[in-house]
Amino acid sequence: MNKKLIKYLIPIIMIGGCFNPFAPNLDEQLNSNNSPISDLTKVDGIFQNLQYAYSFKDTTIYSGLLAPDFSFTYHDYDKGFDETWGRDEEMRITYTMFLTVQRLDLIWNNISLISSDSTNIIRSFNLGVTLNPMDVENADGKVNLTLRKSSSNKWQIVRWIDESNF
Repeated sequence: MNKKLIKYLIPIIMIGGCFNPFAPNLDEQLNSNNSPISDLTKVDGIFQNLQYAYSFKDTTIYSGLLAPDFSFTYHDYDKGFDETWGRDEEMRITYTMFLTVQRLDLIWNNISLISSDSTNIIRSFNLGVTLNPMDVENADGKVNLTLRKSSSNKWQIVRWIDESNF
């Protein structure tokens, strides 16, 4: 390589090392207040984290919302009675759902009931389930949640009764 060319390339490389378009500067404006993961010391954090877990199909976030003695109940319209299962079965089913669907769009609507101590909440929702672009299912209804604070003072779901049309 030409010595003259090297003489000009070294300063360019050194200056260029300070700017890399593939490694932009850290955004100093970001803070924990903008985090998509919510504070579970507040009841609203349960709903925000459920929405996040469904949107990003994140079983780690989802599992943190469920108490060890969690139970899920829904009405099986085909069989004509309620089905109930525990935390392990819920995690297995949710994991399978997250793997199977292309997209989940959970929208929380009005709270129709909240107990004075926030341990029982009934809230309406809409859920879009995209299996593939040609197969989109929609469900709406209410969740009836029983909550309790864990030993770390974070809210967890103890009981989830699904009151949807799905």
